[in-house]
Amino acid sequence: MEWLNTPCQIPNAAAMEAARWHQSQLTKPAGSLGELETIAIRLASLQGRERPTADKVFISVFAADHGVAEEGVSAFPQAVTAQMVANFLNGGAAISVLAQELGATLEVVDVGVKTPIAHPRLISQRAGAGTANSAIEAAMAHNQLALALQAGADATARAQAAQTDLFIGGDMGIANSTAATAIYCALLDTPVTEATGSGTGLNSAGVLHKAEVVQRILNRHHQHFGQPLEVLRRLGGFEIAALTGAYVRAAQLGLPVLVDGFISTAAALLASKIQPAVADWLIMSHTSAEQGHHFVITELGQRPLLDLGLRLGEGSGAAVAVPLLRMACALHNRMATFAEAAVASKL
Repeated sequence: MEWLNTPCQIPNAAAMEAARWHQSQLTKPAGSLGELETIAIRLASLQGRERPTADKVFISVFAADHGVAEEGVSAFPQAVTAQMVANFLNGGAAISVLAQELGATLEVVDVGVKTPIAHPRLISQRAGAGTANSAIEAAMAHNQLALALQAGADATARAQAAQTDLFIGGDMGIANSTAATAIYCALLDTPVTEATGSGTGLNSAGVLHKAEVVQRILNRHHQHFGQPLEVLRRLGGFEIAALTGAYVRAAQLGLPVLVDGFISTAAALLASKIQPAVADWLIMSHTSAEQGHHFVITELGQRPLLDLGLRLGEGSGAAVAVPLLRMACALHNRMATFAEAAVASKL
């Protein structure tokens, strides 16, 4: 896993300043488009050009099962992971519809679904048939962690080869909100009761039980909380590891990332702990309705683009935010300047 130590790219300061100057020349009062201006300028710095674009979007959905599902922490049975992978591939899932609407590339990567799936469009980079139960032992072995991280890095490399403007990582894995919650608590010292939410739709008794399981996980592995890779190996899932690898590699390649919700943000937190410079390449798409998400948003110093009460995962929240980025780019690139429109600028 030596590649994790490769330095990240540095956002292009000259492109940022050029974009900022261009914004100042557009036919509007300075700052009147608010965050749309900020988005365009930041994208310019990440893409290294004064005129940014969000036309080419590459979405990788990583799927895997979790041994901690044995603890009854999800409202859905574990078989749903494989069933939803088939749904992604057959075009019936939310992310499938959103990708089609966006004209985005969508790929699905099996990094550890319990029951292997045969499909011509499924990418198989399995680290195992689901993780072990983290409430009892480490979720994965060292070699499994390496395989899952590499699966994410490989997806980002495919995105770069496709000359994409923006990378989105999605997730699918029953019980993965339990793993993500444990990661939040381990890395941020967040109280379990404040970080644990309903996930797939648990009732209040189910949330209480889930919090108890998260606390057991933390108690078992607490001596390793100062090491982000060990936190990932012991508490995480193969799809969370793949997302972590994707985010680190994206920053190394200089590829902007639009981060999805609760699960994806756990991976973003891990990636930024492995390499702090990763955070420069992450754009938070939305605030998840899942309890505890705001703790990581604060830690990463980000302002999410949307707050729509979403908690589906799959990369869906990030996909919903893409049109907003496209509008920001269109305004930046196509509005007339004061000189072009023969409009008097501010006195």
